[in-house]
Amino acid sequence: MLYQIKKNDVKIPLCVVMVNYQNCLRIKHMLFLLLAVAVTEVECVREGCQSEALRQLSGSVPEKQCFTVVFRGARKSLDLLCSCEDEAQRWVRGLRTLKERVANMTQKEKLDQYPARYLRRADQNQDGKMSYDEVKRLLQMINIDLSEQYARSLFKRCDRSGDNRLDHIEIEEFCRELLRRPELDAVFRHYSSNGCVLSTAELRDFLGDQGEDASLNHAQSLILTFELNDWAQKNQFMTQNGFTMYMLSRENDVFNPDHVRVYQDMSRPLPHYFISSSHNTYLTKDQVTGSSSTEPYIRALNQGCRCVELDCWDGDKGEPVIYHGHTLTSKVPFKEVIETIAQYAFKASPYPIILSLENHCSVEQQAVMAKHLRSILGQKLLTRPLSDQPLKALPSPEELKGRILVKGKKHTPHLSQLSKSGSSASFSSSSEDELASNNKSTPRKEPTKICSKLSPELAELVVYCRSVPFRGFESVSELQPNDMSSFSESDALRLIKDSGKLFVRHNSQQLSRIYPSGQRLQSSNYDPQEMWNGGCHMVALNFQTPGEQMDLNQGRFLSNGRCGFVLKPSFLCNPTSNFNPENTGGGPGHIPTQLTIRIISAQQLPKINTDKASSIVDPQVWVEIHGVAIDNTRDKTHRIDNNGFNPRWDCTLSFQLQVPDLALVRFVVEDHDHTAKNDFVGQFTLPFTSLRTGYRHVHLLKADGSSLSPATLFIHVKVARRGVPIKTVSERMAAAKAKA
Repeated sequence: MLYQIKKNDVKIPLCVVMVNYQNCLRIKHMLFLLLAVAVTEVECVREGCQSEALRQLSGSVPEKQCFTVVFRGARKSLDLLCSCEDEAQRWVRGLRTLKERVANMTQKEKLDQYPARYLRRADQNQDGKMSYDEVKRLLQMINIDLSEQYARSLFKRCDRSGDNRLDHIEIEEFCRELLRRPELDAVFRHYSSNGCVLSTAELRDFLGDQGEDASLNHAQSLILTFELNDWAQKNQFMTQNGFTMYMLSRENDVFNPDHVRVYQDMSRPLPHYFISSSHNTYLTKDQVTGSSSTEPYIRALNQGCRCVELDCWDGDKGEPVIYHGHTLTSKVPFKEVIETIAQYAFKASPYPIILSLENHCSVEQQAVMAKHLRSILGQKLLTRPLSDQPLKALPSPEELKGRILVKGKKHTPHLSQLSKSGSSASFSSSSEDELASNNKSTPRKEPTKICSKLSPELAELVVYCRSVPFRGFESVSELQPNDMSSFSESDALRLIKDSGKLFVRHNSQQLSRIYPSGQRLQSSNYDPQEMWNGGCHMVALNFQTPGEQMDLNQGRFLSNGRCGFVLKPSFLCNPTSNFNPENTGGGPGHIPTQLTIRIISAQQLPKINTDKASSIVDPQVWVEIHGVAIDNTRDKTHRIDNNGFNPRWDCTLSFQLQVPDLALVRFVVEDHDHTAKNDFVGQFTLPFTSLRTGYRHVHLLKADGSSLSPATLFIHVKVARRGVPIKTVSERMAAAKAKA
């Protein structure tokens, strides 16, 4: 439905939320949104007719007066039509400004606003003051259950006027006291000789213990950046407030900031990389009744996905469509999908995209597909090899920057085999590859005998990703560098478990794509870590299905600038490698490592049961290791009853890793429940190789992968390799003192 914004005749099908944009929008007569959502729930704002609904109306509505608000998660987008172009531009600019301001808020600002945004709701009579009962209501809203004695004493301490009501200044003091971080104060005092300030040398020692640049220049730069006291900054000291600002900043994140950008060598052949890949990319939900749409392609590409799938079938009026064949899923025109890919292909990453075509079209509509690919993608589409020289290895992501590759069958059948009508076998069908891989005892047939009815126009667009059935490791020597195979999850697991070493060697030179079992009717996902352990490249997952598996995928591709390509460990890139994911002891990649994580506290965890005002979470934290089989483990803290605001655990968890270069570390916060399954609160997953040591904050994510800000964990991380601990400055000082 297209909602029309008019100054005097507003059509509002849902609840209206009055919003005072003042400086941002300056719209005099209509300040409202049609949905009660926070700005943080807005993923983006698109100008013009860029949604499916608006594209269908293209030509019948003025494009420059339209825009679309796209929300995170499963919530549908909102299409809006303004009365004039200028008005649409003001809305777009205003919403983008608000979104940008929220995105650029520091962690300190987010924490300060956490209780503040509930104050108006807690102030029931709206008199700007708060009674003790209203303060108790506020505490329930912000997920904290203080003891009656402490809550009353804190209230009385802040009630300077003695009228049993907190005014604006007194409320601020009350909130500051709630936001105080005694665990951060303890760290500060540990390094400060006088308990008041950190000298540059003391801050340098702290940075050394953190495993960071421990130079005086770095310490001085942090003081200039985070210290707000002019006297302290001038004399190169850091006060407790400045230290807190630094510890809450992204500078102190558990994820290595150097890995936020592309830092790996991108000049290696494609088989040397893990490649972020999507399965049934067109689906918004399950593969039986779900809707097909261009929107999932946009979301996948914006997440850095570099391999998307297109299930192509004959459509009406000679135009091919994309949907999950022989099901109740809706259809989306092939042309619209290609137009969407062309528009969003390289917004998140400049590196190549692979179009995995599962083609069930007639030869005529295959030719239409080829025409659309060429005309819409233009120069982005790779139509010939980069070099005229014989191909010895696939090109690198760097060489293929900005290019779109087609994955499919390359051989062209004789003209006598072409049919003007009817449906052909799959052009790059997962089912066909699965059938071939499961029938290895069958004598190999001549290419002309097994080939599908292919359109020459479409087949010639396949350059570096030629689909071939996997016929066993004894036939690997016959493969060309541009030959690749698709494996079902069960086949891939069997090869990893039975012939892990050979599969690793195969994947060091040939690209492979893994796809979920056809029995996953609800579009659930398999564990991708097992496939990465075997060196598989395109481990395709249903991006529309949140859960642990997608958390792992997001964590795997979090590093290297989220560009969708992550360099595999060296032992997965060697064609003579002896690495076996099922038997890693003493072999390549075996680096015994002890990981010790102290879960200290959490901050501003959200309420789970929002329907029940008195419901407050009982949080506990799991730390999981996902890697080779011997490394897979998890451990948890005890639970904290009735405190989601500032729970404190001080719980130490230790893990032994054998192949750290493949490991992912996943932090999960749950709301403990005595009678049912624990509720998910938030999580964060990252590669072990991107994990920073020392005192760090973990910024939690929602189930759909979006930010749960300002919710964080405060932890301490310690790593020791081969039994030799990395001693901190304080440990070295204590050892020297004991020796003396």
